[in-house]
Amino acid sequence: ASSPDEEWPEAEKAEKLARGAALKWASGVFYRPEKLEGLGHYRRRETQRNSSIQSRLKSTLQSYLEGVSAGLEQLRSAAQEVQSVCQDLGAARWALLDSADHFQGLQQMRELMERHVQLASVVQVLPQIFSVHEVFSHTLQLLHGQHLLEAHVELMMVEQLRDNILSQLHLRGLSSAQATVLSYFSGLQELNESLAKQLWDIVGSSLRLVREDPVLLVTAVRIIEREEKIDDTLLLEASFLPPGRPKGWRQKFYQVLQDTITGARFRAPCMDAEGPGLARHLAALQKDIVAELRVVKDLMVQCVPAHYNILSVCTATYHQALSSHLQEILREDLDKQGLFLLLEWALRVYHSPEMMGHPDLLPEVDVSALGPLMSPELVDQTERRYVVKVKASVFEWMQRTLEVEFKEWFREEEPETDHQGFFQSALPAIVMQMLNENIQVASLITDSLQQKIYNMALEELEAFLGRLREALVQCGKEHQQDRAVPKYYISHLLAVLNNNLALSNSVSSLHPDTACREVPASLQAALDRMQKKATQLLLEELLLDLQPLCLQLPSRKWLSGSQLVGSMCEVIDKYAKDFSRVRKPVCTLLLAESELLVASQYLRALLQRKMVCKSREERSQLCHRLLQDATQLRELFCGLGLDRSQQSLEAVFALRELICLKDPALLSLEVGGFITKYPDVSDEHISTLLDIRGDVSKEVRHVVLEMMAQQPPVLPEGYRPIFSTILVPVPELPFCLRKGKCA
Repeated sequence: ASSPDEEWPEAEKAEKLARGAALKWASGVFYRPEKLEGLGHYRRRETQRNSSIQSRLKSTLQSYLEGVSAGLEQLRSAAQEVQSVCQDLGAARWALLDSADHFQGLQQMRELMERHVQLASVVQVLPQIFSVHEVFSHTLQLLHGQHLLEAHVELMMVEQLRDNILSQLHLRGLSSAQATVLSYFSGLQELNESLAKQLWDIVGSSLRLVREDPVLLVTAVRIIEREEKIDDTLLLEASFLPPGRPKGWRQKFYQVLQDTITGARFRAPCMDAEGPGLARHLAALQKDIVAELRVVKDLMVQCVPAHYNILSVCTATYHQALSSHLQEILREDLDKQGLFLLLEWALRVYHSPEMMGHPDLLPEVDVSALGPLMSPELVDQTERRYVVKVKASVFEWMQRTLEVEFKEWFREEEPETDHQGFFQSALPAIVMQMLNENIQVASLITDSLQQKIYNMALEELEAFLGRLREALVQCGKEHQQDRAVPKYYISHLLAVLNNNLALSNSVSSLHPDTACREVPASLQAALDRMQKKATQLLLEELLLDLQPLCLQLPSRKWLSGSQLVGSMCEVIDKYAKDFSRVRKPVCTLLLAESELLVASQYLRALLQRKMVCKSREERSQLCHRLLQDATQLRELFCGLGLDRSQQSLEAVFALRELICLKDPALLSLEVGGFITKYPDVSDEHISTLLDIRGDVSKEVRHVVLEMMAQQPPVLPEGYRPIFSTILVPVPELPFCLRKGKCA
């Protein structure tokens, strides 16, 4: 036999742990000698604790043993009872086997009982079956008399009779007999159709009936609800579904109501779908829809069950029908007024207090959950169509305005002036008013449409400026052929400049965002080209009047002291008085360009028709004449309001200094300073100036030209070229027999 330690290794491990814990506790308590005095006390306490633990263990073990004993006793009793039940079941089984022959006789009795029950049922319903056709006739009379509730009661009774018979046949598998029953009850189909026709006529006239005779509508709804309950009951049973079920009359009610709404307002042909005709059509829709929804909200809601949600259904029907109707209208080729009316109606009027937001409809009617009347894609497409129509209209108006303006240029009258005496015409006001009105009208719809119209307006204005410039060029060509036509050519050019300035100042006001007033670069370029062309034509006129005088420069007569520059000043002064009819800063620009023209023409005459000084006295005389002319012209332009820093006549003074220089050896230094100030001067210009002096040797000329070759010109930013526009004659080279450098 095995030892207890081998049978219970856990007990041995537990004992070792207990001894180790006790030893650890004792070493901790008695680690000093004086603690040994309490050894007896600790022994008694531990002895008492061990006794208490042993008594509790014995008590617990005793209760466990008693429970196990009771359980064993119960198991023994249960085993005896199971054995007894098995014996009883065996006896019952043998008794049933002995009675099997008697049960076969009972089966025949059961079959006879079932047939008896069936025959009794048939006998019970025979009077009802024989009276079916009489009921059909009576029900038909009730329907003709509009006694709908009574007729429906009889109809339900006959249908129930038929359905019960069909159900019994179905359960017994007698499908062949169902055709006979259906033939016998064939009149039900006619009654159902007649009743349904009257119901749908009532539903189709419900908006009128709720005001005149709501009883009919209530009757129809009651019948529909009866049929819905029968449908629900049959569908729940799901064993047999009679023919014609489910009828689904409640769904048919919704369909008829929706078809009535759609057909009454939106399927009729829309005559004259543009302009006033479309406006009248939309106004009629607005009025009728609000009135009918008020009838639904105030009256029809009281005639139908709450779960019909009749107001929401009608609202959604109107919404969907309107959406489809607007799409149909948009398929037509509408003009800009028609497109605007549709956009305004769909995006503004429809949700306003004048229609779906009417106080009489709120808060029950809410179309915000139904989605937009026009999809964002359709709105964008319609806006683009509207922009195209407006663009064509704007182009037509601008073209007419341009034609009128062109005719005005050739009238025998000066252009009109404003209160300050500046020349102008009605063109800027007409154009800006036209564009601004279209932009403001678009702002009544959406910001996106306003932005589209604004972009279109800028494009059309840019294109218009191009056409206006072409017309101005054509006018200039006709004037070149005959300077008497137009009679007030210069005045109209000045008016064009004022108009261009007015357009430039007004463009920023077109922008929908007041914080963003920047003019697009392409449009500003078109305005600048227009101003440049008008300025060019004016300067050409000034040049034509100055050329006869410039042709006399230089000459001996001019050198001896003629009034040539005085005559030039008179011409300039005359034009300056005309320029004063132009607003600043264009007026200042004209003076600056005129001064540049005069300076360049003066220098061109001096350099192209060069006069070689034969002596020191002639050079002195030429310097004196240049000083007088330049001073006279400078004082003239200063008097006209052009600052000396803006004048190009300083080049004449600088050129005079080169001619007046007494020592030719210093020319290289002077020319260096000259080309620094006027970097567009060329070798040919300097060579011509040296020729005019008449005392420059080849060596000095070579030094000067070599110095220029070593200092390539660099035009500073903002420099106004003057010499680059002046071409001087190329000196003739000596004839050479062979290739080589000519002396």
